[in-house]
Amino acid sequence: MRKIIVLVAAALALSAPVVAVAMDHDSKHAGHGEMEGVAHQEVVDGVKATFKIISMKEHMKAMKMEVPKEMKETHHVMVEFKDAKSGKALTEGEVKVKIQGPDKREQAKDLMGMQGHFGADFDLSKKGKYGVMSKFQLKDGKTRSAKFWYTVK
Repeated sequence: MRKIIVLVAAALALSAPVVAVAMDHDSKHAGHGEMEGVAHQEVVDGVKATFKIISMKEHMKAMKMEVPKEMKETHHVMVEFKDAKSGKALTEGEVKVKIQGPDKREQAKDLMGMQGHFGADFDLSKKGKYGVMSKFQLKDGKTRSAKFWYTVK
C-alpha cells in the first residue's frame, strides 16, 4: 500500500505542466542534461507530439525530496498532443510507448492521461542510447506513431 501511495505521489509531482520548456524547445535536445527538456517533437497527420523525458532523481531533488529506494523507475516519459493548425490541446485517447535500452531489453507501457499530457515511469538507469517507439490513437480514431532515439549520459 505504501509503495502505491509513493508511486502515485511521484506521478502527480511529475505531471506538473512545464510551460517554459515547451516554449523553448529548440534549444533543448535529448541527452543534454536538461532536467525537463524536450526529447523529441514532430507533427504526425496533423497532430503535434511533444515528448519529454524527465529524470525523477533530479526532479525530486529540485523539490527537496528523495526518490524512494524501492522505486526502480528512473525517468518519467510524457507526451503532449496538440492540433497542428489550431494549437488546441488533445487530451483524450490511448498512448502506448515501447522503449528498447542499450542492452536490448524492452519495456512497454500504456501512458496514463494526466493534467494535459500522457505519462508513465520507465527504468532508463543504464547509460547509452534508447529507442523510443510510440503508437497513439486520439479522439479522431486515427492510429499514429512516432519514433526517436534518446541518449542517457
